[in-house]
Amino acid sequence: MNGSDALLEQFLAHIDVERGLAKATVKAYQADIRKYLGWLDEQGVADLDHVTTDDVEGYIASLDQAGESGRSKARRLASVHEFHKFALAQGVVADDVSARVKAPKAGGHLPDVLSVDEVSRLLDAAAMGGSGDPVVLRDKALLEFMYATGCRVSEAVGANLNDVDFDERVVVLTGKGSKQRLVPLGQYALKALRRYLKEGRPELEVKAKGSRERRAIFLNKRGRRISRQSVWEVVKNAGERAHIAKPLHPHTLRHSFATHLIQGGADVRTVQELLGHASVTTTQIYTHVSPENLIETYLTAHPRAR
Repeated sequence: MNGSDALLEQFLAHIDVERGLAKATVKAYQADIRKYLGWLDEQGVADLDHVTTDDVEGYIASLDQAGESGRSKARRLASVHEFHKFALAQGVVADDVSARVKAPKAGGHLPDVLSVDEVSRLLDAAAMGGSGDPVVLRDKALLEFMYATGCRVSEAVGANLNDVDFDERVVVLTGKGSKQRLVPLGQYALKALRRYLKEGRPELEVKAKGSRERRAIFLNKRGRRISRQSVWEVVKNAGERAHIAKPLHPHTLRHSFATHLIQGGADVRTVQELLGHASVTTTQIYTHVSPENLIETYLTAHPRAR
């Protein structure tokens, strides 16, 4: 990564000299951060300021796939937190994207995956009973879009009008490193998008002062391109209305998209392409089997199960 070696040396000097940590602790930090930076390089992330919360979550998930213990993962994440805090303090990054990432529970797999029923409740809650309010239409279309495509929050925020082909029922998503991929859009997402673009977006666009945002699909109340933080709020508010007790964030829909495809019979390589993962190892975290699916598969497949 650009400038990462120099920043790491500054960080190590800081915890060694200024904070006076033990030599063994400094070496542990060094090993943890080098492993983290190496993983980011493998994902094609060339600059620390380009790292997203999705990336940090993906890194922790890769540790889980590698079989690391809960204690080891917690330690490595703590190192990542400290490194990002240092980078923020040094003005190298504009935001600490690692702050919202929590250490996974030992033995757990993707605790934020929703069931199909929970996703339906979430999407219904976003619609507010079929309200025609432009913000409600936007929120419904946004969440349908994210679940239909499994996109990252940055990809939803960056989506433009000319990225969607309604005739072919596909959308072009622009991911990390400006890499583009083609992802299908289901009928529910297409229907919600059409209504929002016809009845909601025009009302939001006219509220923009000065030049209007002509390209963005999803606009905020001031007619500008919606922000990542606003997407977090949309997901959180819909979850509260749907009475979903699980922790919710935009990545929850991406997790659920991938998990439901795998459970529905999609192969890992296909899901990898749809998610835009550089490595299939990252995608394999979604191949976990729930107890319910395990029992159902056993009863269906085993010749002497019934």
